[in-house]
Order: sequence, then C-alpha cells, then structure tokens
Amino acid sequence: MDEKHRPQPHPNTMASPHRIRARDLLIVVALFMTIYQIWNNVAGVPFLPQEASNLVVPTRDEASSNGLVPLEAHIISKCPDTRDALRTLILPAMQQIHDKVDFKLSYIGKPTANGGVDCKHGPSECIGNIIELCARELYPDPKINLGFIMCLTKDYTHIPERTLIEDCALEHAIDFNKLNECAARDDTAHGLELLRNSVQRSADVCL
Repeated sequence: MDEKHRPQPHPNTMASPHRIRARDLLIVVALFMTIYQIWNNVAGVPFLPQEASNLVVPTRDEASSNGLVPLEAHIISKCPDTRDALRTLILPAMQQIHDKVDFKLSYIGKPTANGGVDCKHGPSECIGNIIELCARELYPDPKINLGFIMCLTKDYTHIPERTLIEDCALEHAIDFNKLNECAARDDTAHGLELLRNSVQRSADVCL
C-alpha cells in the first residue's frame, strides 16, 4: 500500500517492540474453547466448565435477543496462529453453524492512557486490525467479511500493503475505496475508535 493511500496510524498508536509467543498460543486455546462451547449450547453436550468457556463466549445471560448462540473470537491480524485458527477452527465452524450463532470478532491489544492502542506487532498490525474492522462495519455478513479477513490473513506478513488489500477486496466483492475511506476517515480517528472499542471489548471479556 503506497503512502498516498495507506491509512496512517494515529499518533497515539504505539508499537510493541517484541512478540510474546505464549500469548499468541492463548488465542488458539481460546478459540478451541469457543467452538466447543457452541456445541455445548446448541447440542447440549458438556465439554468444558462454564467458567473456562466464558473466557471467549459471553454467558447465557448475554444471549442475543434473536435467540442465537453468542460466539466470539479474539484475534490479531499479523499472526500465524490467527491464520491457523481461522483456517482450521472459525471458518469450518461457521460453515456448519452460521445460522445458529451471533458471531463477533474482536481484536487483542492494549489500550493506552492517552487514548491510543498498543498493538503487539506494531503500527502495521494496528492498521491491519482497523482495515478488518472496517470490512466488518461495511459488510456485516460474516460470509463476506470473514472471507476477506481470511484472504488477508493467509498473507499476513504483507498486511497492510495496498496490493494485498485491493486483491482481497476484489476477490470478495468489497469496495476498496469505501474500505480506505473508513480506515482513513478524519485522519484515522474513526478507524482508531473502532480498534479501541474492539480492544477494550477483548480486555473486558477474556483478560
């Protein structure tokens, strides 16, 4: 993505200089608990203690008003574990139970005292998270936004390069200009707000 069109990180967005692989692995563990909790709710088959599954899936008291089972996954955009979890857990599960769940996808990061967000793999990951959040805002149908997110994640080392974003947007019938406008609106203030709210959601639910 060239400098002219690339959404720029908010000045308050800070980079974390190191990777914590143990934390990455927790994402995969949490996603396993999510999938099995779905079967527990839908099929009535117990698998994990309720207190463990609540790390990812909201309690029954938070069930959607439309009667769907809450399903929530917490990821980061520039991570091979996210790629593997999407490919082997989330997408296969959604193909089977998409009509039974109220699916939410939130991002992991660290809210900062000055209103920014600290992304584990730096500002480029913050931009990638914002682009994916914008895709979900513009195209709430999981069949569209999850396909787009999976397309990006398969080549996660190149997030948020323009060529990758454009190719995946074209493949999944997403308007690149609208995506870019959402991510860069008001000098990324809108995108940063989406990310900040998503990161806070993850912190409230499973940290």
